[in-house]
Amino acid sequence: MAPFFYNHTNPQNVWYILTGIPGMEDFHTWISIPICSMYIVAVIGNIFLIFLVMTERSLQEPMYLFLSMLALADVLLSTATVPKMLAIFWFHFTYISFWSCVSQMFFIHFIFVSESAILLAMAFDRYVAICYPLRYTTILTSSVIGKIGIVAVVRSFIICFPFIFLVHRLIYCGRNIIPHSYCEHMGVARLACDDINVNIIYGLTVALLSTGLDIVFIIMSYTMTLCTVFQIASWTSRFKALNTCGSHICVILMFYAPAFFSFFAHRFGSKTIPHHIHILVANLYVVVPPMLNPIIYGVKTKQIQDRVILLFTPISTCW
Repeated sequence: MAPFFYNHTNPQNVWYILTGIPGMEDFHTWISIPICSMYIVAVIGNIFLIFLVMTERSLQEPMYLFLSMLALADVLLSTATVPKMLAIFWFHFTYISFWSCVSQMFFIHFIFVSESAILLAMAFDRYVAICYPLRYTTILTSSVIGKIGIVAVVRSFIICFPFIFLVHRLIYCGRNIIPHSYCEHMGVARLACDDINVNIIYGLTVALLSTGLDIVFIIMSYTMTLCTVFQIASWTSRFKALNTCGSHICVILMFYAPAFFSFFAHRFGSKTIPHHIHILVANLYVVVPPMLNPIIYGVKTKQIQDRVILLFTPISTCW
């Protein structure tokens, strides 16, 4: 496919072509079916989870409020990427303007960093609940939870907003084909015929000092939490604590593992990992964790199960 423009130095005139999954164009329609199905399940499941937490007084506790924040971030992340992805797969709407691409790039990174902060807050919530149960309600008050949410959003905005200027300052002079299904920072930066070392350094710094530090603090939090859990004398209480922590750890692994695979594959594994595998994992990443998160918490959390059963009991009895 020929480039859509030539020798433009003003990025506002740039139109990009998103190719979808390179090398798998013949399978786009088949790939779109599970992605669309998972997206629908993710949106319905997470919105229902938010509705459940907001309407049921018994679920308006720190753990579930953080869970509703995570659910909102999941809906936003999948909605920022999947509709355009499906438009490429189904209708071959591959063109995207520079500012639309930059907006999508910003929201993807912004939501990712926000979700990382929410997972850290959830790990802290389990640490306080298990290590300091008598002080749990006094430490994690509604005011504190609100401030944590605001800090997560503000931190994300401060970290990700410079990405807009970093890609806007570059000179673009002919290359406009992005071998991906959505726009992300380095995918856009690599199309410039300019020095992108600043972009690379900033991207690595953000990854290490934001999500990287979040992971370190999460590991520290769960290490201290599990040490306390294994000191509990009652097997019933120990199992209950491990069950709650287990669901959190599953969600954390689902969030970080494919994200860091994509991050390092894009920067260091381009010669060893087939590009279509990298893009396919990146596509699944924005739908699989959002789809599975409400399912995991629904299966592993008895309070949510009880609320769901209670909510649908009147409907079933009417029949």
